[in-house]
Amino acid sequence: MLDQLYNTRGGHEKKIGFSFEVLPPLKGNGTQGLFQTIETLAPFQPRHINITTHRSEYVYKNVGGDMVQRLRIRRRPGTIAIAAAIQQRFSIPVIPHIVCSGSTREDIEYMLLDLQFLGISDVFLLRGDKAKEDSSFNPTGDGPVHALELIEQVNQFNRGFFMDGSPIKVPGVPFEFGVAAYPEKHEEAPNLESDIRVLKEKQDSGAKMAITQLFYDNEKFYHFLSQARAAGVTIPIIPGLKPLTKLAQLNSVPKTFRCDLPFELSEAMRSCKTDDEVKQVGIEWAVAQCRDLIQHGVPSLHFYTLSAVDSIRQIAETIY
Repeated sequence: MLDQLYNTRGGHEKKIGFSFEVLPPLKGNGTQGLFQTIETLAPFQPRHINITTHRSEYVYKNVGGDMVQRLRIRRRPGTIAIAAAIQQRFSIPVIPHIVCSGSTREDIEYMLLDLQFLGISDVFLLRGDKAKEDSSFNPTGDGPVHALELIEQVNQFNRGFFMDGSPIKVPGVPFEFGVAAYPEKHEEAPNLESDIRVLKEKQDSGAKMAITQLFYDNEKFYHFLSQARAAGVTIPIIPGLKPLTKLAQLNSVPKTFRCDLPFELSEAMRSCKTDDEVKQVGIEWAVAQCRDLIQHGVPSLHFYTLSAVDSIRQIAETIY
């Protein structure tokens, strides 16, 4: 499927591609909000919808008598179930995330089996975030330490073998997978060149495409793309975009996503008095970004929807 979507353009040659990422609903919230997001953006004919996955985390509950209990909870369960629900309800291709973070190798194996039962053969493989209580990334049990180890497990599954080496009696359709890329380098990479080398290894291990971390400076994306191509990365690299919508994001976005805001954008945000004003600035900046990226021949545009669905709708109405 990914080959059809991006390497042969999947019949979309005359129109720039559109895709977006959604989060599973918070535990207990139901699917109404998620489905409303998809209904809002479905008219723009998305090539696919990515569904994130989130690790369990620890919280501390006061149980009285100056005692606290450490509990492990998962705030956003159901990535695979949500992928199946979207595919059934909307008939839009889905690409669920599988991450190293919080998963043992057995967990990952059962995710792959469940996806095969559902007829979902495209996945997005990445390491994922460290646990909030950890200073650096630590695997869960025997879980993979980084994305390349996760890729190797998926490749072994595709070759018809479980993680213990025993054969799969009835192998299903092999998985195709995409991976993450970082125009301003991964926060743990010593330099951009090292990060691009890892992307090349992911490609050589079978990745069909990459979607970037969000960015706001197209020149940094073009520099990254040029360096990646020079290093032998040939897979489609899809720019990931997220329009700014809140005053607080002036400080939180660069800190959280390790990306720079161009001076012109930050000054425009500083002049805003309300979130509504920031939202308009964010839409205008993203539209200009998209138009420039299209002129530079990107195969598709990918949007991160959290807290930005209405902005993305307005951007898509302008671009598509």
